[in-house]
Order: sequence, then structure tokens, then C-alpha cells
Amino acid sequence: MTSSPSPLAAPSPTSDDEIDLAQLAAALRRRWPLIAKVAGGALLVSALYAFLSPKVWEGEFQIVLASGGGGGGGLLAQLAAANPMRANLAGMGGSGSKDSLETEVKVLESPSVLMPVFELVRSSKERAGKDISRLRFSDWRDGNVEIKLEKGTSVLNITYTDTDQDLILPVIQRISKEYQDYSGRDRRRDIAQAVDYLKKSIAQLSPKAEASMQRAQAFALSNGLGLSDGMPAAGTDPGGQRAGGGLAGSVEANRQLAQAKVLLLRQQLSDARSAGNNVLFQAPQLEANAELYKQYQASEVRLSDLRSRLRDNDELVRNLQRQRQSLIATLNRQTVGLLQGELATAEAALQASSRPKEVVLKHRELVRQALRDEKTLMELENQLQIAQLEQAKQTEPWELISTPTLLDRPVAPRKARIMALGLLAGLVAGSGAALVVDRRSGRVYADDELQGLIPGPLLARLDGSSSETLQADLALLSQGVLAGSKQLALIPLGLPPHEPKLQQLQAILSQQLPGAELHCGTDLLAAGRCDHQLVVTAPGAATRPQLAQLRQQLELQGRPLTGWLLLTATSTNAA
Repeated sequence: MTSSPSPLAAPSPTSDDEIDLAQLAAALRRRWPLIAKVAGGALLVSALYAFLSPKVWEGEFQIVLASGGGGGGGLLAQLAAANPMRANLAGMGGSGSKDSLETEVKVLESPSVLMPVFELVRSSKERAGKDISRLRFSDWRDGNVEIKLEKGTSVLNITYTDTDQDLILPVIQRISKEYQDYSGRDRRRDIAQAVDYLKKSIAQLSPKAEASMQRAQAFALSNGLGLSDGMPAAGTDPGGQRAGGGLAGSVEANRQLAQAKVLLLRQQLSDARSAGNNVLFQAPQLEANAELYKQYQASEVRLSDLRSRLRDNDELVRNLQRQRQSLIATLNRQTVGLLQGELATAEAALQASSRPKEVVLKHRELVRQALRDEKTLMELENQLQIAQLEQAKQTEPWELISTPTLLDRPVAPRKARIMALGLLAGLVAGSGAALVVDRRSGRVYADDELQGLIPGPLLARLDGSSSETLQADLALLSQGVLAGSKQLALIPLGLPPHEPKLQQLQAILSQQLPGAELHCGTDLLAAGRCDHQLVVTAPGAATRPQLAQLRQQLELQGRPLTGWLLLTATSTNAA
């Protein structure tokens, strides 16, 4: 009788693109001897490298990139700030505005500054008998010299490393000297350029300024004008002098005063004529008629006194009013005459001081050009004087805030660090190799992968390390799925026939199934004639090709597989 037990629901195998950390850990545990060998080898190599590598020594110092040591400081910097355009042309812009600190650091790393130091290193190594044929400046700078700017400051940290301890201190001292020389060299070059530029500019402008002043003076003399004639009023200074040195009472100034006086007299003359005989026109010209004016004032007093005591139609009051009107008419008439005389005089003065508009404009243009050239020449001469003072002044180079120092201990090789990194690299490489070897072995250790490859349910996981547990599990299996079996076929997969746990399994099943015929082997033809077929395997016992072959053979056999048993703690597992 053949019974076909309903298959147990098996969990789906892990997808190929998923990582089972438990399987990875199990694989690493299985291949720990390989990992230990690779890690030990890497540790040995790193130890040899750490102890056999030559010692690397380091020297260092700090320097301040002071802006005062650049192309212009003190008075020269003030001069540059007063006229930045001309200062830039003259090379007096100052290093602070010309180069940023980052640019300055790049310059200090360049061959123009460090090449003498590199030549010192080359000659020292050559005298020591070392091969310098492959020593290049860029390789030496990048590998031995480190120049780093402190963040947020102008402090520069310079370190130099070399395997020659005796060479460290001379090299960093030479670097500090080159940097200080560079700071003074930059300043001297900039100031020399400024002095040269200013001298050339003065030589070119001096004849031009003299010629423009002569043209302005000649034109002024030929037209009866001063240097300040025709210039705007803003050109005068508080002392009454104009920018060109002429007096405020020049021809042009007299013309303006005469014109203003004519306008004033015309207005006064109009007001005097409109006053008539009833109102006295008050004007400064009344001082010329002092006697009549006193009579007028006396009549006013007398009239006021009579009006306080008499009526307006009284004969005395009326006579006094007629006398007052006569005096007013006489005074106004004489004032008009005086004003007419002064107006004629003022008009004559205005006519004498007037010049054609074209003459005034031409004169103004010549004077402005002369004054502009003279002012520019004076500025250049002042700048030259200040630049020469700066050139003669002795300035301090960049300040060393720490002296060149050789560290007491070598900075490399760091033995502990190298060995730790070597051990870590060995563990990583060993783990990778272990996983590769485990995968290439083709053996299947994971339960879920076995369930996906064996065409049948997993009936039981049998612990081969405990005989009591093994007998109990097989007893339950005999009374369950295998109950009433007459013929039972055990198909070992990846297990050798002499496997002790497999033999113990056969013995227990023979006891639990009395009278049943028990077959154990890989002959599927004989197994197909049995009531039940059980596949027996262990983790790592079977390979993927063996499992695929078993599935194909079972499909060709056409008999159902009752299930499979998984033995643990076998000699195969240990291997």
C-alpha cells in the first residue's frame, strides 16, 4: 500500500538578490581557518613593512603673512588710498588688495620661491650618494612640503618631512629665509616700480604744465584779464584768492559788481520818480542835501505839534503842510538827479569792464587747463617724495611666530596604526575570500535553500548529537507519516554510506517499524518500488548540482517523495 502524505508547507527560499546575514555569519564561521590565515598573513606583511620602513622626521615653523610687508605700507598706503587709479598704475596698490591670502599661499608654493630649497635638498642627497635622477620639484613639494593657512587668520603653517634627520633643520631654516626674502623683495619691487613711474610721469607732464600756464597768462595780458577772470566763484579760497592766484577784485569781478550797481540804481531811480511830492524817497543820496533834509525833519516835528493843538484846516497848519510838500518835492528832485549821475557813472564802469563772451570762455578754458596740469604735477611730485621716503625706509620682513624646530620623534612609520590597518585589511580580505570559497564549493547549508531545491516537504530536523532526541523524533515519525509502511527507502544525499548517524538512523527505524523492509541507497529504481521514499541529507552535505540531479531523477521516476530528513551534527557538518 502506498500512501501519499500531504506535503508540509515549506517557506519560500530566499531570493537571490537578498542578503541573509545569518547565512553570511555561518559561512564565515565555517571558513574561519581561511580568514585566520589571510588576516595573519596581512598582519605579518604590515608588521614587516612597519618595522623595515625608514623613519620619517618632521620639522615645522609658523610665519605671519603681514600686509605691511607688501608693496606699500604707512604713508605709501595712504597715498594709494587717496588716488587708487594712479596708485595701481604705479604699482602701489599694496599686496593686501592685489593678492588674496590664498593667492599668496600659491605663490609661496611655486618654484619661484621654493626652487632654491629644492636645489639644496638635491645637492645634499647627491653628496650622500643617493640617486636623484627621478627627483622632481613637483613630487618633492607635494610629498615633503606642506603649506597650510590657519583658518580665519594670516598665519601660515609650514612643515617639512624627510627620511634624513640631519637634513630637516637646514631645509626648514632655508624655507623661512626664502619666505622672508620674498616679502622684502615684493615690497622693493613694487616701490621701485612706483618711483620709476612717477619720475617718468613728472618728466612728461612738467613741460606740458608750463606751456599751458604760459598760454593762459599771455591770453589774459592781451585781453586785460587776470588768471581768475572767467572762472566760477567756487574757485576762490577763503582768503579771497582764486585757484589761479588772481585777486578777487579782478576785471571779471569788477564787471559783475558794476552790473549789480547799475541794476540797483535803476530800481532806486524808478522808485524815486514814482514817489512824487507827497512821500519822501528815503535813499543814501539824501546825505548830499543834509540842510534841506534837516528843514524837512523840523517841519515834520512842527506839523505834528500843531496838529495836536489845532485843527487841520487852521491857517498855520495849512501853511506848514504846503512848506512840507515843497521840501519833499525839492528833495525828491535832487535825489533823482543824484541817482541819474551815479547811474551814468556805473554804466560807464560796466562798459569799461565788459569783455566779449568768446574771450571770457576762451580764457576760462585756458586757465582751467593750466590749473589742472599744475595740480596734477604737484600731486605727482608729492607722491614721488613719499615713495622715495618709503624706498629709503627699512621695513621688517614677515614675522616668524615660531622658530624652525625639528620634532623629537619620527612621525612615520606609525607601527601600531600600520599593523592595525593591515589586520583590518586582512580580516576584510579573508572574509571576502571565505565567502567566495564557500560559494564556489557549491554546497548548500541553508535550510530554506534546501527546501526550495528538494521536491518534497521537510519532515523533521534530527539532532544527531543526542541519541534520545533522535529516537523520540523517529518514533513520532514512525507512528505518523510512516505508520503501516511495508517497504521504506532511505535515499542519502551527500552522505557517505559509512556515516555513523545515517547508520544509527537505519537502526532506529528498523526497531520502530518491525516487519518493514528497509532499503538505503541511491538506486531510485529500487526506491520506486517502496511504499515511502525519504531523502536524508545534512547541511553542507549536498551540492547544488546533486540536488538538481535528484529533482530530475525523481521527476523521471514519477513516484511521489514522502519528504526529507535533515540531520545535524554529522561528520559532514564538521568537515
